[in-house]
Amino acid sequence: MDQSAAPKVSFVSLGCPKALVDSERIITRLRAEGYELARKHDGADLVIVNTCGFLDSAKQESLGAIGEAMAENGKVIVTGCMGAEPEQIEKAYPNVLSITGPQQYESVLEAVHRAVPPTHNPHLDLLPPQGIKLTPRHYAYLKISEGCNNRCTFCIIPKLRGDLVSRQANDVLREAERLVAAGVKELLVVSQDTSAYGIDLKYATSPWKDREVRARFYDLARELGELGAWVRLQYVYPYPHVDEVIGLMSEGKVLPYLDIPFQHASPDVLKQMRRPAAQDKTLARIKSWREQCPDLTLRSTFIVGFPGETDSDFQYLLDWLDEAQIDRLGCFKYEPVAGATSNGLEGTVPEEIKTARWNALMARQKRISAQRLKRKVGTRQQVIIDEVGPSVAKGRSKADAPQIDGSVYVASRRPLKVGEIVTAKIERADEYDLHGTVAGF
Repeated sequence: MDQSAAPKVSFVSLGCPKALVDSERIITRLRAEGYELARKHDGADLVIVNTCGFLDSAKQESLGAIGEAMAENGKVIVTGCMGAEPEQIEKAYPNVLSITGPQQYESVLEAVHRAVPPTHNPHLDLLPPQGIKLTPRHYAYLKISEGCNNRCTFCIIPKLRGDLVSRQANDVLREAERLVAAGVKELLVVSQDTSAYGIDLKYATSPWKDREVRARFYDLARELGELGAWVRLQYVYPYPHVDEVIGLMSEGKVLPYLDIPFQHASPDVLKQMRRPAAQDKTLARIKSWREQCPDLTLRSTFIVGFPGETDSDFQYLLDWLDEAQIDRLGCFKYEPVAGATSNGLEGTVPEEIKTARWNALMARQKRISAQRLKRKVGTRQQVIIDEVGPSVAKGRSKADAPQIDGSVYVASRRPLKVGEIVTAKIERADEYDLHGTVAGF
């Protein structure tokens, strides 16, 4: 390596937005120490792979990424959720330089320093105040806590990331304020269990500006809503106090959007899953939320083919969906995960039945989504622009989270800029996307 040249690191980030935040933190630290990011493994001084270990399919993707990095470069550091249980990685790739679990930033940096020492004084390097972001400049994930206190039978996240550890409210707000000052227009609030925020801190207050702010879901959402950016709440369990936040949505303080992973509707399946929060009144609560905030968009994820799921359980879920009218839906076919309690449950559902149920659920949802989007034809929607083209730009309304929801395609007479928020008149809708014309800036 040329001693005068900055060492180059290639980075692969797999998994969820929480892992992406971990990647951003590692990269920010490396850039502060004078390392450069390489676009390709070949020619980089080393590769860091931030793995996902949630499902077996995700582990296979992670192992594939490690294998690719080993073949193209040979000097590989592995971190992230799969690193919490390193045996599988060690067996497949005994020559990786280092394996660490999630949030172990110091260990990752130490491994980098051992393999490729930094070339100059980190205190003299300049960084943008918001750090290095892997998302586009106009939106950012804001991680408010780590870990989870729930013990859902299909999930090993608490084993990988530990119990809930919340950040102080003023720490989160300082980061959010820096991001907004740097041009971020949309803050996506993420954690393993966003609405459990602050329970571990006993909702302790911390000083912010001229006041004290409690480390509590509602209080944090209210304060974030004062920063002038879109605030989107993700991974929210439907605890009773979530009802309070609907008022902030009606007032326009936070986006009228809730991402709630319901996972199922059948009481028997939910019991087997050991899901937190009272599920029996969910339909009544959804109705009440929509009465308070008619623009509310609900996104959720569901699992079909969970051990013991009967035909009647699945039919219950379809009927529930018809009534709940979930706007956005992701669905997974159940798969066993090493270390999950659900592996010991009886009533394995055959693969062909899982597939049939998945297809039936997605077909039902497609119909619901198309009907709900059709209602927006003729309305005006604010749209944040993600990509620009010669005459049509691609963006998202307040109802759409990046990467997982639909898009709004808008035609404009003048060129639009990425990150710009425009008003669009919606002219047509299909199953997942809206199409319209810019009607105001």
